[in-house]
Amino acid sequence: MKRVMSIMLGLVMTTGLLAGCSGTKEAEGPKPAEGEQAITEISLPIVDEPMTINYWRANDGKIASGNGFSDVKAYQEKEKRTGIKVNFTHPPLGQQKDQFNLLVTGNQLPDIIYYNWADVSGGPEKLLADGRIIKLNEYIDLYAPNLKKIIAEDEEVRKQISLDDGAIFMFPYLRTDSVKLNGTTGMILRQDWLDKLNLKAPTNIDEWYTVLKAFREQDPNGNGKKDELPFTANWGPGNMSKLNDFAPAFGVLAGFQLNGETIEYGPIQPGYKEFLTTMRKWYEEGLIDPEVMTNDGKAFDYKITNNQAGSYYGGVFSGMAKYLNMMAEKDPNFNLVGAPWAKDQNGVSRSTFRFDTKVLSYGEAITTSADKDKLKAIVQWMDYNYSPEGHDLFNFGIENESYTRKGDAIEFTDTILKNPDGLTYDQALASYALSIMDGPMNQDTRYLDALMTFDQQKEANNAWMQADYSMALPNLRKTEDEARKEAQIMGQVNTYVDEMVTKFILGDEPLSNYETFVETIKGMGIEEVIKIHQDAYTRYKAR
Repeated sequence: MKRVMSIMLGLVMTTGLLAGCSGTKEAEGPKPAEGEQAITEISLPIVDEPMTINYWRANDGKIASGNGFSDVKAYQEKEKRTGIKVNFTHPPLGQQKDQFNLLVTGNQLPDIIYYNWADVSGGPEKLLADGRIIKLNEYIDLYAPNLKKIIAEDEEVRKQISLDDGAIFMFPYLRTDSVKLNGTTGMILRQDWLDKLNLKAPTNIDEWYTVLKAFREQDPNGNGKKDELPFTANWGPGNMSKLNDFAPAFGVLAGFQLNGETIEYGPIQPGYKEFLTTMRKWYEEGLIDPEVMTNDGKAFDYKITNNQAGSYYGGVFSGMAKYLNMMAEKDPNFNLVGAPWAKDQNGVSRSTFRFDTKVLSYGEAITTSADKDKLKAIVQWMDYNYSPEGHDLFNFGIENESYTRKGDAIEFTDTILKNPDGLTYDQALASYALSIMDGPMNQDTRYLDALMTFDQQKEANNAWMQADYSMALPNLRKTEDEARKEAQIMGQVNTYVDEMVTKFILGDEPLSNYETFVETIKGMGIEEVIKIHQDAYTRYKAR
C-alpha cells in the first residue's frame, strides 16, 4: 500500500523554468530520459525494491552518539517512508576540508556529497567543469516538485541558488524566512547592571560610551573593586578584528561593502579611521578587556559568570540562554539584554552581515559516480526534505515524541528540553532533526521560537533583526581566475590589516599613520580586488 504525499503546485511552471542560461561550461553529465514528464507529486515509498545511497558529509559534534547522521531519527524515519537506505561516511571532525579535497580528486565518489561549497577551491563551477558533480536544473524540473515550487515562488531563492550561468548544483540549506533566522546574534549587556545604574541599553556609539564608562567607574558588581570589564570577547587569535562589529555605526564595514550599487573596501574609507579612533579611546580608558586578544572559551565563561563582564557579542543560545541557565541559582539577579545594532550618524541601525541570505553555502550535490539508473529516485529522495512532511520531520523530528503542535506553533517535548538521559537541548534535538545543525532543508522559524524559552532571547532576536543590512554584500560567485587573484592579494591585505588594526587600538601605532595604512593597502592591489567584486556583483544582479 503506497502512502501518497501530494504537493499540488500552486502555479503553472514551464519545464524550462530551471533550465539556466546557455553557454554553460560544465562537462556534460547524465541527462534525464528524453521526453520524460515532470511529476507534481511524490509517491511513497519512492522505490519498491531496497536501494542504498552512499552519502558523504562532515559529522556534527552535537550528535552525542558519535556515530553520525545514521543515528538521527529523521533519517531513520525517512528510510521507512521512502524505502531508501543511506550509508553515511563522515570524515574526522576538523579534517573535513582535507578529506573533501582528497575525495574529489579520487576515482570513486559517493552518490551524494554535502558540503560548504564556499570552501571549495575554484568553487562548484570547477567541480562541474571537471565532471565531478552534475548540473541539477533538469532533474529538479522533472523530479523535485517541492524544491521547484520554492524556487518558482521566491525570486531571491532562484537568484541565490543559481550560479552566474544559471546552473543549479545542489539541494541547499535554505532559510526562506531569512531575517528572523539570521538575526540571532548581536551585542548583549548585563541588564541588572543597567538597572542598578539607572541606564538603558545603548542604541548609538555615544550611548555605548556612557554605559561602558559607567560600568567601569560605578562598581555595578558591588564588590568595591574596579574590576569590571565593560566589554569583553573571546575572539582571537591575537587581534582586535572582531571589534569591527561596532564599525557599522561609523558607516563602514571591516571588509568589502556596498555604497548604493558601488563596491568599496571599508578599512580605507574615512569612517574606518573614526572607528579606530573610538576603539583606541575605549581601550585606553579600560572599557575593553585588556585580555580580549587572549581569552579562550573557558576564560570568557569565567568572566561572565563571575560578575566581571558587562557586555559582549553573542547569540540567543550560546550567548544568552547558556548564561541565564548557569546563573539562575548562583545569582538570581543576573539578567541579560540584547542591544540593537548601534545607529550611525544618520540614525540608521546597521549590521555587519546580510539578513536576507535565503540560500546558504551548504547543500548536497550529486556526483558523476551516481548510477544514472538511480538518479530519478535519488532526486526524489533529496526533494522529500522540502515537502510539508519532510519539512516537519527534519525541522522538528517525530511528532508526539520530540515535539507537539499547539495551533500553528510547535512545542518541543521534555525529550528535547529536559532530556532524561542528560543530553543538552541541542544534543537532544540533534538526535532527532537537522534544524539545530545545518542540512538540506528549509529551516523553520518555529524551531527557533520553540527553543527560545527566555523572554530575553525573543526580545533580543526582535531587536537585532530590525537592523539595516544594505551595506553588506550578498554571496558573490568569482571565476577561477578572479578567485585566484583575490586570494593572492587578500592574503597579504588581511594579514596587514589585522596587524595594523590591533596596533592602532592598542596604541602601538599612532593614528596619524592611518593615511600610510590606506596607501599601503592600495599598493597591495586592493583596487583590483574591488573591481573583481564589482564585476561579480554585476553578474549577480543579472542572474
